[in-house]
Amino acid sequence: MRYAKTREAVFVKRPNRFVAVVEIDGVEETVHVNNTGRCEELLVPGCRVILSESDNEKRKTKYDLVAVYKDKIGIVNIDSLAPNVVIKEWLERGNEFFPSLDYLKPECSYDKSRFDFYMETEDRRIFLEAKGCTLERYFTGYFPDAPTERGTKHLRELIEAVSDGYDCYLAFVIQMGSVSVVLPNSETDPAFGDALVDAIRAGVKVIFAMCDVTENEINIREARMISNL
Repeated sequence: MRYAKTREAVFVKRPNRFVAVVEIDGVEETVHVNNTGRCEELLVPGCRVILSESDNEKRKTKYDLVAVYKDKIGIVNIDSLAPNVVIKEWLERGNEFFPSLDYLKPECSYDKSRFDFYMETEDRRIFLEAKGCTLERYFTGYFPDAPTERGTKHLRELIEAVSDGYDCYLAFVIQMGSVSVVLPNSETDPAFGDALVDAIRAGVKVIFAMCDVTENEINIREARMISNL
C-alpha cells in the first residue's frame, strides 16, 4: 500500500477521536485522524507524524494523519484503512497459507456479521478477519488499544462459522516494523482476550502479518500462523 503524497509534521494535540492539530512549517493545521483508537502512547505533543495529502478539494481537512514516529520502534502506521488494503494485496499476490484462490470477496456477510474477506479454493470455504495492531510495549504488540465489542463479536461469529464447516482466520496486521508478536490486551478488554482464547481452541487460526513500514508505504513482509498464545 502506497500513499501518493506525504509530508512530515509535528503533533500538537487531538481535540477528539477524528481530528488532530499539527504544526506544518510553523503553522498549525487541523487534520483528519484515520484511527478512532486511543493511540495515547503514540500521539504525544511534539512527536513527528506523517500526513497523507488528499486530492479531494471538498474535504474539510487537507490531510490525513497516517503514521507516527516512535522512539526505538520507528514509524508506526496508524491508518485504520491500511490493514484491509495490505491483506488484500497479500492475498492477491499469493502466499503459503492461501496459494491458489479461486474466489476472493472483500466485505462478506455471514449470519449477523460481516467479515473482511471470504475466499474459496477447490475444497475450502474461508473467512478472514483483519485487525490492525498499533499498540506496542517492550517490542510486543497488543490488541486492542481500546475496548472493542465489535472485535469480540467477530471472534464469537468466527467460532460459529468454524462449526458450520468454514476455515476461519484472524490476521493481526502489525503496523510497525520492529514487532512480530501480538498478544490480547486483556487489561483493557478482557472480553476480547477471553474470546480470542476460545476462538483458537475452537479452530480459528491466527496469523501475525509483519510489515515493512516507511513514510509513504506499508506492505506485509512476512506472515506466520500460531497455534496458541
